[in-house]
Amino acid sequence: MSNETPEDLDRHASKMAKKKAARDKIMATKTEKRGLVIVHTGKGKGKSSAAFGMIFRCIAHDMQCAVVQFIKGGMSTGERDLILGKFQDTCSFYTMGEGFTWETQDKSRDIEMASAAWEKAKELIRDPANTMVLLDEINIALRYDYIGINEVVAFLVEEKPEMTHVVLTGRNAKEELIEIADLVTEMELVKHPFRSGIKAQIGVEF
Repeated sequence: MSNETPEDLDRHASKMAKKKAARDKIMATKTEKRGLVIVHTGKGKGKSSAAFGMIFRCIAHDMQCAVVQFIKGGMSTGERDLILGKFQDTCSFYTMGEGFTWETQDKSRDIEMASAAWEKAKELIRDPANTMVLLDEINIALRYDYIGINEVVAFLVEEKPEMTHVVLTGRNAKEELIEIADLVTEMELVKHPFRSGIKAQIGVEF
């Protein structure tokens, strides 16, 4: 039960009204709309999950979008299965990698697959029908120099259509990418069940 007096409630209402007025004033200045370069990086979990959340938001609004997975390979995931099973008309989905680098142990093959994924990514980004294109785990391919960072940055700056959003995920994002991005989120690792001997689980990791 609240012990607040009518005076307390009036003060709170007045304070909130002032906050709203200040926020409305700030929001009135935010009039520009354009496609964003969005980076999800860091050692914490949730980079791809958050990016797929935006893809599903686009799907919910019936906005054409696309996904290119650079590293994860042919493993079935909930996101991929749902999109391929229910939303192929709205979201194009391409899994180009053959797994993580320590699984393939074949650098030349990794470079070949990453290059093919990048070519597909450029094709999808250039298509003005796509509102958003997710490049899942591209930062890993960039970290190992399977794709040149300068080429990726130049393409995003010079060729990305004005209204297209591009989301790039993966830990260890290159500084050059962070520099040109509009929105960068770093996931911080605080605790992870893997360290307690708990393996990746359906519905959580995939």
